[in-house]
Order: sequence, then structure tokens, then C-alpha cells
Amino acid sequence: MTEATKKTTKARKTTARKPKPVTLDLPRNPLMFEILDLVSRQRTKAKKVEALQKHSCPELQMLLIWNFDDSIVTDLPDGEVPYGEPEEMAKYNGSLSTALAEKSRVMYETGNFSLGNTDRSAHTTIRAQAKNFYHFIRGGNAGLSKMRRESMFINLLQSLHPLEAELLVLAKDGLIGDSYKVTKEIVSEAYPEIKWGGRS
Repeated sequence: MTEATKKTTKARKTTARKPKPVTLDLPRNPLMFEILDLVSRQRTKAKKVEALQKHSCPELQMLLIWNFDDSIVTDLPDGEVPYGEPEEMAKYNGSLSTALAEKSRVMYETGNFSLGNTDRSAHTTIRAQAKNFYHFIRGGNAGLSKMRRESMFINLLQSLHPLEAELLVLAKDGLIGDSYKVTKEIVSEAYPEIKWGGRS
């Protein structure tokens, strides 16, 4: 090895940088998928807990309780969610779940979570709609017919940002931990005030 090669190799070793830690900052009132994405990108359990605590809000806790509490029984069918209107089913292949997953994949690939010109002013958020979750939980609103409950859920999904809608479908089936690196143990440590069990 020549002297010049040794110097170049040494220079490469000293210039190698450690990856920057992921900042815990988010915009004011972030969407729930932004919080869970931030938590997922933390490398240690302690940082995940810190991220959950920093961005704690009742709506996030409600979403995580729905997902992780085994005593909650979702009063909706498991699995993919169909489109609500016959015209939409005729226009698109697959299901609403598939369409949401595709939009989500494209957003993550491009790193652009904004809907731009396609964002309708009617979009709502999980933060605004969490108060209505009880309609979809067994024992929450027994007076609703099965068809009405499912229709309300589809309408809610269609009114949300695609990544928030996808998150709600995951929570319905208790699958948030499959897509985001968060566990019941991490949630319990971040929010010790949550009492698990006895909900349905």
C-alpha cells in the first residue's frame, strides 16, 4: 500500500459521520401518522417513549388503546374495507383499504405527505374525530344497525388524509404494531395512566 493510499484510507475513516439523531419536533397539532412515524424512526425504546410523551394528546391515547387493549371488541368486520358507494366500486379496482395503502406507499416513497391541489377542504383528522370512535366499539352505540355503522366508518375513512385513514383501519384490526415500530409495552411506559382491560 502506497503512502498516498494510506492517507486516503485514513481520511475516509476520520470523515465517516455518525447518523444524526432524529429530532422529536413536529408541526403544531401533528397528524397521528406523523407522531407514530416519528416514534418508529427512534432507535431506542427510551426515545420512542420520549417521542410519545412529547406529542401526547387524548386522541392519540384513544387510538392506541383501541389498537392495543385486548378487552376492546371492534364492532366492524375484520380486514379490508370496501368502498362505500357503488360508483366508487365501479371506478376503482380492489377495496378502499387497497386504495389507501397505495396512496400511503406513494406518499412515503416520494417523502411528500401533502395532498396539494387534491386536498379537499372537507378533510378532517383523527384528532377531530376520535370522539366518535365509540360508534365502532362493541357496547358503544348498540342502537346503530350493522349497515349504518359500517357506512359511518367508510365515510369517516374517506374524509381523512389517506395516511390517517390507513392508521384507523390498522387500529380497527389491532395491527398498528405491524406497520409502526410501537408496542403495547412502549405505550404503557409512555402513558402509565392508561388502565388496560374492562372496556367492552
